[in-house]
Amino acid sequence: MVEAALPSGSLITARLASEAGREVFAIPGSIHSPMSRGCHALIRQGAKLVETAQDVLEELPPGSWPGSPALTRSSQASAPAEALDCSPAQRQVLELMGFDPIGLDALQARGGWPVAELSAHLLELELNGAIARLPGQQFQRRGGA
Repeated sequence: MVEAALPSGSLITARLASEAGREVFAIPGSIHSPMSRGCHALIRQGAKLVETAQDVLEELPPGSWPGSPALTRSSQASAPAEALDCSPAQRQVLELMGFDPIGLDALQARGGWPVAELSAHLLELELNGAIARLPGQQFQRRGGA
């Protein structure tokens, strides 16, 4: 659960899931927001605290989520771009990206690539699962990329 006020249907759903033996996860929010109080109450009642996707993966049995091997904190650490099956140009784009979300304009300014060529490399990297497209035309390397 990401946001829930204390009197909300989301809390009823979370309670029913817990009673059915399902995992309940909650992301804490601002202590000043009334929309975070439900999540905080769930955490106090035993819901799993989630700060990263890895927190969720650690609670799920290996192989229980589609198409993914079991990940551990050590295996999620990003491998060097050279270890990936991609072209030298794509490796260079990955190196320029770093590990934080970055916009197309900032990436173009860092590397000086023509926007059309850079966009093509980003699309190929995204299709290969090496990067993720985020809201706001941002891109980020994925674990292992």
